[in-house]
Amino acid sequence: MDGSVALEVLDLVGIFVFGITGGLVGVRKKLDVFGILVLALVTGLGGGFIRDVLIGATPPAALIDWRYLVVPVAAGLLTFFLYPRIGRVERLVNVFDAAGLSLFCVTGALKALQYGLPPLSAALVGTIAGIGGGVIRDVLSGRVPVVLRSEIYATPAFLGAGIVVVADALGYAPPWVAGAAAALCFTIRLLAIRRGWNAPLPRIP
Repeated sequence: MDGSVALEVLDLVGIFVFGITGGLVGVRKKLDVFGILVLALVTGLGGGFIRDVLIGATPPAALIDWRYLVVPVAAGLLTFFLYPRIGRVERLVNVFDAAGLSLFCVTGALKALQYGLPPLSAALVGTIAGIGGGVIRDVLSGRVPVVLRSEIYATPAFLGAGIVVVADALGYAPPWVAGAAAALCFTIRLLAIRRGWNAPLPRIP
């Protein structure tokens, strides 16, 4: 599979799983179908919009390719209609959010490298792409964004993006490296949730 095609596929998969998280949060907040679709759209597309603007890939892909709009809408509708069969919403939100985070941090870094950004900048763009949609989702739904809590969230995204960037700098970037980086980010994020790993907090007397 061509590198650009693989990146596009990963991007769309990331949009879909992030769209699911937006839809699930909307259901939990008891929003109507329009509200659920809005959350699915902003969650799925938010990180990609920010990424594309930062690297100068304008207009963003979501505005010139119809698939980028259809995928999160489909994710929102799927969540809306199948929700009665879905239990334990919070757990599912966390799992799909971790999946979206891992995919977007990798695709964000890869696309930044394609546009000629230096390694550190590409890793930062990948991290921002990973956390951006979730931040917008949480703000619109009245939740404190996960990245601003003490939970380990941005760190695994930066690690996943960093692996891709380092591999590229070494001239060794086969497709499995991106997959391994995404898998590592996903695993660390889920372990952080399961085991309660937190970032350091200030000592307040």
